[in-house]
Amino acid sequence: MKNELDSGSKFYADVTAYFDQAAQFTNFPKGLLEQIRICNSIYKFNFPIETDDGIQVIYGIRVQHSHHKLPTKGGIRYSEFVNEDEVKALATLMSFKCAVVDVPFGGAKGGIRIKPADYNVKQLEKITRRYTSELIRKNMIGAGIDVPAPDYGSGPREMAWIADTYAAFRFDDINALGCVTGKPLGQGGIRGRTEATGLGLFYGLREVMRNAEDMKSIGLTAGIEGKKIIVQGLGNVGYFSSKFCMEGGGIIIGIAEREGGIFNDKGLDVEKVFKHRKDTGSILNYPGAKNISNSLELLETGCDILIPAALENQIHEGNAGRIKAKVVAEGANGPITKEAEEILNKKNILVIPDLYLNAGGVTVSYFEWLKNLSHVRFGRMEKRFEEMSSSRLVSAVENITGKKLESAQRNILIQGPEEKDLVYSGLEETMISAYHEVREIKNQNKKIEDLRTAAFVSGINKLGASYASLGLFP
Repeated sequence: MKNELDSGSKFYADVTAYFDQAAQFTNFPKGLLEQIRICNSIYKFNFPIETDDGIQVIYGIRVQHSHHKLPTKGGIRYSEFVNEDEVKALATLMSFKCAVVDVPFGGAKGGIRIKPADYNVKQLEKITRRYTSELIRKNMIGAGIDVPAPDYGSGPREMAWIADTYAAFRFDDINALGCVTGKPLGQGGIRGRTEATGLGLFYGLREVMRNAEDMKSIGLTAGIEGKKIIVQGLGNVGYFSSKFCMEGGGIIIGIAEREGGIFNDKGLDVEKVFKHRKDTGSILNYPGAKNISNSLELLETGCDILIPAALENQIHEGNAGRIKAKVVAEGANGPITKEAEEILNKKNILVIPDLYLNAGGVTVSYFEWLKNLSHVRFGRMEKRFEEMSSSRLVSAVENITGKKLESAQRNILIQGPEEKDLVYSGLEETMISAYHEVREIKNQNKKIEDLRTAAFVSGINKLGASYASLGLFP
């Protein structure tokens, strides 16, 4: 446990160091910068649950980093290694992540210190509902207060339990479903949320790599097509980011997981690897791939793009010098330590930071929250209208040209947007716009040498403007 606590402390120290480094490129007074830097609220609590072995006491925590905008927003992590510093680091990152992609939330994060595999479904439900009731007791959850979401170890099932528990206590709140995001579709969820973080990573990575000048400076040609990619982690983020990169023309040559890694220089089919792991319980022994006993060694294998999509502190001072990738795209939160990033920067390796690149999840969570508050599915009002408008336009073109389209072609042209289409479109626009904003900050100030510092500057400027507008600071 000590190593994990140390890891959490290191993670939080790195996040605050990144903040301090970026703050020097802003013009806000010291007091305002301190307000932006610190976590506003920390609620730690313990509660008992009854198990087959008797009463067990569970540790829970919820951290709200910034109240510059409400509600605050952030996932709930289910892990035996949950600790205060880790959750503070994640909550802090959430504030800047939301600001970078213009999602109007303050940052928050939560955690329950359990190993989910040690509990059955009924026990997990009991733990989740009790955790939720503790947040309700302190008024730390609600559509306009604090909105949790899935994180490591949790998913739509747990979010459904949270929503149901909140609705039972707040039965007069018509926006009760907006108290949490990442829910199943039948309970107010949104199409596209499951793959949102991985898809957002793909959109962001693709946009970064489109710039031929930037790619030439690190020895690559523009575009994802044909690039060799190694992914660490085959969870939600790792699976979907590698899936979309593969569909976009990238070649997944290596996948690392806790049990080891697999490698094939000619490429791996991510969906087949995922099915193999589901069938056998491991990615190892995948047909045609070489087993790697120590998965961390796979991170040091030659490739064009490395996507660490597991946990924090995976690339550190001890192995950063052996990283051979040209681009490191952070799918996880804090997978690179500050010392490691300094080494990567000196090696001219482009690091695309987490507070931009894995913001797809919170972006689509924002869309789900809006859906819950409006009480209407996206696309319901405009889909048929747009189809009729497009149909009239196609008919007019056919009349002018005298050529009739085949039925299949006509249907493609007039099809109106479904909810998923709108979610994908909104996410793509968000990731593209945010990247160019961050890149512009970096290019305008030659003293800013990396995208992470530029992203933090973007976030600090937006948080600072929000606080300043309240008249609290000159």
